[in-house]
Amino acid sequence: MTIPVNISIVNGSLQVQGRTLLSRVPGNVSLTFGPELGVTDGAFLGAASSEMKSHHVFPLGVLEGLRFLCCFRFKLWWMTQRMGNSGKDIPLETQFLVVETKNGSGEGEELDLDADFAEETTYTVFLPILEGPFRASLQGNEQNEMELCLESGDPAVQTSQSLHSVFVFVGDDPFQVISDAVRTVEKHLGTFQHSEKKKMPRFLDWFGWCTWDAFYTNVTADGIRKGLDGLIRGGTPPRFLIIDDGWQSVATDQQPVTASVSNGDAFESRLTHIKENYKFQKDGNSYQREEDPKLGLHHVIDEIKSKYQLKYVYVWHALTGYWGGVKPGVLGMEHYESALKYPVPSLGVIGNELDYALDIISTRGLGLVHPNKVFHFYNELHSYLAAAGVDGVKVDGQNILETLGEGLGGRVSLTRQYHQALETSIAQNFPDNGCISCMSHNTDALYSSKQTAVVRASEDFFPSDPASHTIHVASVAYNSFFLGEFMQPDWDMFHSLHPAAEYHAAARAIGGCAIYVSDKPGNHDFHVLRKLVLPDGSVLRAQLPGRPSQDCLFTDPTRDGKSLLKIWNMNKHTGVLGVFNCQGAGWCRKGKKNMIHNEEPSTITSSVHARDVHLLSNIVPCDWNGDCVAYSHRGGELVYLPKSSTLPVTLKPREYEVFVVTPVKYLTPTISFAPIGLITMLNAGGAIQSLEYEVGSMIQEHEILDKPSDELSYLACQVPSSIEPCFGLARMKVRGCGQFGVYSSSKPKIFRVDSQSMDFLYDADNGLATVLLPIPEKEGYVWDIQVEI
Repeated sequence: MTIPVNISIVNGSLQVQGRTLLSRVPGNVSLTFGPELGVTDGAFLGAASSEMKSHHVFPLGVLEGLRFLCCFRFKLWWMTQRMGNSGKDIPLETQFLVVETKNGSGEGEELDLDADFAEETTYTVFLPILEGPFRASLQGNEQNEMELCLESGDPAVQTSQSLHSVFVFVGDDPFQVISDAVRTVEKHLGTFQHSEKKKMPRFLDWFGWCTWDAFYTNVTADGIRKGLDGLIRGGTPPRFLIIDDGWQSVATDQQPVTASVSNGDAFESRLTHIKENYKFQKDGNSYQREEDPKLGLHHVIDEIKSKYQLKYVYVWHALTGYWGGVKPGVLGMEHYESALKYPVPSLGVIGNELDYALDIISTRGLGLVHPNKVFHFYNELHSYLAAAGVDGVKVDGQNILETLGEGLGGRVSLTRQYHQALETSIAQNFPDNGCISCMSHNTDALYSSKQTAVVRASEDFFPSDPASHTIHVASVAYNSFFLGEFMQPDWDMFHSLHPAAEYHAAARAIGGCAIYVSDKPGNHDFHVLRKLVLPDGSVLRAQLPGRPSQDCLFTDPTRDGKSLLKIWNMNKHTGVLGVFNCQGAGWCRKGKKNMIHNEEPSTITSSVHARDVHLLSNIVPCDWNGDCVAYSHRGGELVYLPKSSTLPVTLKPREYEVFVVTPVKYLTPTISFAPIGLITMLNAGGAIQSLEYEVGSMIQEHEILDKPSDELSYLACQVPSSIEPCFGLARMKVRGCGQFGVYSSSKPKIFRVDSQSMDFLYDADNGLATVLLPIPEKEGYVWDIQVEI
């Protein structure tokens, strides 16, 4: 076996490429290599004890003076981010950690991407994973030791050692490092799949509406009709609907099974039937169940799909059926063999934050369907829903399973059984892979998911909590750095009529996620919505999960008082960069909750650079010289950015800006061009579906403009080398309507849309040329745009 030299334990120090990450590594800590995985930059950390136990805490070594970013669970259901530079800064329940090391004295200092030694910066990822029935996490102590916490969740499931608990991987590109690390663990475990191998459900590309904040559990069929009608009349038709909590048949232990749940006692209630409650039955009442399926949920979905042209309808349910599980012994549900179990949360979860919902469920107990029966439960539920016209499910409350493993083989085993059953049922009943995973930020689930492709990426949007809005944006961005390797992160719903509406809208526009709101009927700001939604109900979705820029990874944009958060993503032919002032609130380690720590955060000035869009080089022309243009959405300014130059940006608290960043193409020595997109949309560049450039001489000009695109390359190649190119042609396929903009170093000669010459505006001061695209008559129509310069 050839041992990689990049990671080693030498004289009690864990070293990466000759640099010490952890000192004073105990003798019971081991480093194991996996040559069968085909990697030379990764290894497994493990540890051994003399005792057989179901819960171990192993010190791994001392971490001091190195900046790190981690994602940890601040409560049972959700992760958030934390930055630090020593072991004591690592929170309980850390599930992902990346450490920055530099050459020589650069350690611990802020990264200067223009410095000569920037290429020698190294990023080391620590991934605590699953090993057999045990789940690992990281934490720190007051001696600055990084600790490995290993637990089964079942006192009867014990071990004395774990040799493959933490995967360590190293590289010089932080985004590639985490991707390569997760792919290697995928190969090692064989229990999950990387996001790129999963089928993305098609609802992601359409605007949606969720009933939750609009009605909470008081949702009704009539309320849904009113909500859809208002959005359609405003010109932003939803094509995707989530019927959230409130449609199921549930009751508390003290209520008759025909009663309808109220929001106040949801966590005390249990599922009493797989069919809908009376609110979704035709002429239904709370005292009698309608047995004809066509008069149940089916008649509601059939009507709203037809009347409102909905493409996808999802409904909500908890992983265990409902918050309190399935009611044991209830008529018609006996075959699921539900039994009351009482959650026992881990010490790490208890140490971070006690949760209201968990507290109630722990007191009242949860009716857990027997693991051997859970596929039958899901399949019967989902087949009923599919027959009613439902296209998928939002599956909530998933992490509760980790607290119920005692007597069932432990948390990992129970979680895997449930997820295998869930994904099998989804595949059989919802062919578009119709599933949104929610309240599921534990690695038990992440490393057990082979199919689920969408995951809620942070705690809820809370419309009435002023502290939550900046926290929400920052948490999703940093969580997506990790979660995006497993699934497409979902940024949750928001309100279009809200003081923070544009702030949230901008984040979702660059998130690469589904875009949906939970407005109450009639409470809409269509000025905000039209920046996200086209008249046909589609959205301009970016291609990747939105993640923090490289220079933001180890700074804290929520509490350091000086940093802005930059989030980047890619379109087919442009980059997009969002900048947010998130200062003022965050999770408090002492208070163990999200808190405002600065009532009046400062206005902050920072800068943006083309390099902030990490994969911009993937779309550049082969002869690119490094120059870009940047168009600011709020500022409405187009700026030419020569290579290595920066653009200042100043934001007040809770302000944002979104930039289209596009590489400049020189068509001739004196003519340069770059597409921008639909400039009134938050993700303007998402409208551009294809882009081709051609150059020619005067003798070819009219001939080229009359030729189809498949002949252009041939004609361009026929320009004699002795003739200097003197004109350029940009041909684009563009989706949507409104003001479409491009950068052109000189005023275009012709702006053609579908072969028709169009009037356009040109600003000689900045090179912005715009043309007005009408509303297409057909859904999904793509314009053929030609610009001759």
